[in-house]
Amino acid sequence: MSSPTDKELTERWKNEPAPLLPLLHAFHNRDGYISDDAIRAVSEGLKIPLAELYGTVTFYHHFARDPQGKEKPRVCTGNVCCLNGGNELYESLKPEGATEMPCAGRCDDMVPVIKGDKVYVGKTKETLEHRATPVPAPNPGGTTECVFAHIRDDARATLDGYRATGGYTALTKALGEMKPEDVVQTVTDSKLAGRGGAGFPTGIKWKAVAEAPGDPKAIVCNADEGEPGCFKDRTLMDRDPFAIIEGMTLASFATGAPLGFIYLRYEYPETEAILENAIQDARANNLLGENILGSGHTFHLYVRRGAGAYICGEEGSLLNSLEGKHPFPRNKPPFPVTHGFNDKPTVVNNVETLASVPPIVANGAEWYQGLGMGEHAGTKVISLSGDVQRPGNYEIPIGLPLQTLLNEWAEGPKEGRTFQAVTMAGLSGGFLAGDDLHITLDDACIKPRGSFLGAGGIIVFDDSRDMVKAAHDAMAFYAHESCGKCFPCRIGTQRMTERLNGAAPELTKEEWLAEMQDIGSTMKSTSACGLGMAAPFVTESLMKYFPEQVESYVGDKA
Repeated sequence: MSSPTDKELTERWKNEPAPLLPLLHAFHNRDGYISDDAIRAVSEGLKIPLAELYGTVTFYHHFARDPQGKEKPRVCTGNVCCLNGGNELYESLKPEGATEMPCAGRCDDMVPVIKGDKVYVGKTKETLEHRATPVPAPNPGGTTECVFAHIRDDARATLDGYRATGGYTALTKALGEMKPEDVVQTVTDSKLAGRGGAGFPTGIKWKAVAEAPGDPKAIVCNADEGEPGCFKDRTLMDRDPFAIIEGMTLASFATGAPLGFIYLRYEYPETEAILENAIQDARANNLLGENILGSGHTFHLYVRRGAGAYICGEEGSLLNSLEGKHPFPRNKPPFPVTHGFNDKPTVVNNVETLASVPPIVANGAEWYQGLGMGEHAGTKVISLSGDVQRPGNYEIPIGLPLQTLLNEWAEGPKEGRTFQAVTMAGLSGGFLAGDDLHITLDDACIKPRGSFLGAGGIIVFDDSRDMVKAAHDAMAFYAHESCGKCFPCRIGTQRMTERLNGAAPELTKEEWLAEMQDIGSTMKSTSACGLGMAAPFVTESLMKYFPEQVESYVGDKA
């Protein structure tokens, strides 16, 4: 069978919702790269100015521009993998045309290498093997879980297996016994907050969308899990895809939204097929589409795969990407709850948040509140990586002591080592060290220390690690991923990276510290989105917890 022509590909996709990304992927898959001819065809078919489209295509990391580029290895040299042989593996694969990529979301299973649409894992060229399904998360604490309760059951990823373990109980209950406002109230009463990093109350967001004028409303699942050290969402999507679909369907019923998208990060190619198959099965069983379960409610759901850009985890950038625009962050206000996808009211929630909704609706708000410790409500999935015996995803009760997670659940540091520091919120919360390692995992405890729990990625550094280098690698990531829209972030992250890499040797220690503090405060005050606001946490916490290492570094530099 012959390949479709440029015109046939364009005609096929241009009338689909949010057509640009799937159309670009169609050319990428057909040709193995995005050619100039393909860009011209897309420009003509979607009526996007050629220069604007070229800038958008080249903004994404993973759209290859050279023939056969898609099949060449992309090696993770992210902040955890570079501690475990990522740089060496990259060097060994350079003769094959390898390129580096930021954190690929497999910090518990290293080092990931993407070739085409398959992911291989290994720490040397000789040991690379294809490995698609994530290892089930442990529950060493024996606590009651919300989203991980059935995730270790391999059948859970099938519709029959999902239903056999309580799946679609919540949707059946909501459509048959509840009004949309009842669902919103249940989620509000549960105190579920966004699990993607911002922590905004989910019920309040849904209520705002439900009450906002404008149709059609939309539900968007942010599955662009790009924060270094975070890899929980892939586990949920691969092993429990129907939980996300059911959660989105409940959100659509609660808000009156007939349209939904899962925005999936590029680095999870096998996950795309899992989600597409699950959506097809749900649709075939009247759990998606028109008149779901005879209720009169309609919800159409689509997967849209990104192309590699950390900034697309920010909701404004994600929505712009989804709409086919250059993925810059949006100015706020207005917010997505009133002006989201196509300027219509839109819920944007992340994978873990949406997967939490079906158990909450099925079991009640009080049940979910009771899963936390003390006065804290609910649970949080923590992606734990770095210098621990047992990295992985752990669903903890909010309020669990960090020391319990590190020393009991994850079995402590590696032999002969002690814990030196951890990051919070992937990299976005900076470092914690010293006495602040004796925190409980909740924002009420963490925020007074100058950090936050965020998306729940915790990277562990033992006493063998150079924390100035760790800070440099973190800032280099932010400099690489800055979208360039606003100069405080674009220039600030670059200058901080340079200062952590030996540049400006003429500065005294006092001048170096003052400059780093000045750049950081400017970025936090004037950056357009969370990237520029979060990056200074890295340098601030470095100077706070490791003054001796900083002084030694500045002295060596001079």
